[in-house]
Amino acid sequence: MSKKAEKNGIESLARELLISRKNGFFDVTDEKIKKADDFCEDYKKFLDESKTERECVAYTVRLAEKNGFVPFDSTAKYKAGDKVYYNNRGKSLILAVIGKEGCKDGVRIAAAHIDSPRLDLKPYPLYEANDLALFKTHYYGGIKKYQWTALPLAMHGRIVRKDGSYIDVRIGEEEGEPQFCVTDLLPHLGTEQMTKTLAKAIEGENLNVLIGSRPVRTEDGAGEKLFKLNVMKILNEKYGITEEDLVSSEIEFVPAFKARDLGFDRSMIGAYGHDDRVCAYPSLEAALNCKAPTHTVMAVLADKEEVGSDGNTGLNSSFMKYFIEDLADMEGLNVRDVLTKSKCLSADVGAAFDPTYSSVYEANNSCYLNNGVSVMKYTGSRGKSGTSEASAEFMAEVRNLFCKNDVLWQTGELGKVDAGGGGTVAMYIANLNVDVVDVGVPVLSMHSPMEVISKLDVYMTYKGIKAFFEAK
Repeated sequence: MSKKAEKNGIESLARELLISRKNGFFDVTDEKIKKADDFCEDYKKFLDESKTERECVAYTVRLAEKNGFVPFDSTAKYKAGDKVYYNNRGKSLILAVIGKEGCKDGVRIAAAHIDSPRLDLKPYPLYEANDLALFKTHYYGGIKKYQWTALPLAMHGRIVRKDGSYIDVRIGEEEGEPQFCVTDLLPHLGTEQMTKTLAKAIEGENLNVLIGSRPVRTEDGAGEKLFKLNVMKILNEKYGITEEDLVSSEIEFVPAFKARDLGFDRSMIGAYGHDDRVCAYPSLEAALNCKAPTHTVMAVLADKEEVGSDGNTGLNSSFMKYFIEDLADMEGLNVRDVLTKSKCLSADVGAAFDPTYSSVYEANNSCYLNNGVSVMKYTGSRGKSGTSEASAEFMAEVRNLFCKNDVLWQTGELGKVDAGGGGTVAMYIANLNVDVVDVGVPVLSMHSPMEVISKLDVYMTYKGIKAFFEAK
């Protein structure tokens, strides 16, 4: 055998037996790249309109109703192809398409979360100090506090008055509207601050949002609380609220900038809230475009994942189980049997390998931008703490499904074993005796005010979830 023939034989054997990790742009067609780019134009609009979980639910309901979905009625009878949604308190949502076989062989679930790290207002937030008016905040989720200073912020949320009436506020997103910020020290006076660790340089109690600097004017120029009073005067005139109404509010301060293409080649999107709306959007689009599934399919958009999924809008509650129970009852089935036969893609983001910080990643077991949707057998921390591990059988099923449907996919972990880690909603769904595996979009700068994702990976996540919904 010649050396050339031997080399060709070895190369052929390697292609057959070994994994070959390859950037998706070396495999996909120009047509698919265009489809990914087009898909992400609507995704950017979704991001800009859905910076809080309430806004995300409201936006999704409008989109679902345009596509034939109607509110779920637990007393109704549904037929194959019917489309329903369940709105849980305006902060979590289930979209379902009734399958030709109904629930008898279980349901197919794609579960994502729609809450993101942010700054929430404290119950008594308004105060003044040294001729400035400010809001006290309590950060939500895992953030690097220093990333939230000197950043343009917008105010979003709902304020409920004493009589139960409410107003929704959204200030700082449109041209001409005021914005807000958390101030930081100038370098000239920051010597002591810069000797501290990053975790201590900015304390949580110092994440105070600057909201005003003009007082209510008096003839003698004197008086107490005139700066906070002027802020409340403005809010009262615009929204008819008092300071006490802030006690019964859900106000979030989020980055004010819009989702934008990133890079000269426009291959990426930089935005606030990719985690986890970048998986929520493909999940809902897969449900919207699922016409006649064999099994009943569900896109679940949940709240509270960033703080442990507890609470009645999080997936550690029973709202999804109760919904499936209603579906089972309609078909005369036991919910236990339906859940046992059900399968779920826990659609949450993964950590993309960052060459700037390569020391915390294990390169051979990491996910990369533009390598497709990540399929993670387990998440968790260190000794697989706080995780749900997919079975080998279900991993093989999902892997085979993606390969058959031309879905670019990869697998990896959330960094080196002892470097940290994190969990998803997978464990709460697995606790219902459902087969679950984590899938999602790899993200750079996760949990920062501006996260980064690949357009190709978003599109492949959509294709993967859609194939899962349409599987026989």
